[in-house]
Amino acid sequence: MAIVVKTYEITKTIHREEQYGLISQMNRASVSIPSNIAEGSSRTSDKDFKRFLQIALGSSFELETQLLITQELSLSNSERIEDLLIVLTEEQKMLHKLIAVLGSKS
Repeated sequence: MAIVVKTYEITKTIHREEQYGLISQMNRASVSIPSNIAEGSSRTSDKDFKRFLQIALGSSFELETQLLITQELSLSNSERIEDLLIVLTEEQKMLHKLIAVLGSKS
């Protein structure tokens, strides 16, 4: 959830001309991460849960790429972006670990 909040804080500072481009993509990718974790956790099989975690992980890498683009183009505060990238990297590590644990159960 912290990733979503931090992403929205960053996208509020990006020029409105990107509203239907980068801003929309970033917000959707950030919301997709906890949404897929939540939906996957409700599934009855580890295989299904793992699939949703993989989707969440993919969304996290999508968001990472968009943040790097935002940073490269100087569209928002670089310090805020760096802060979010650190949080995002930690989330990716946790997702990788959980996916590996679920994979070893199969």
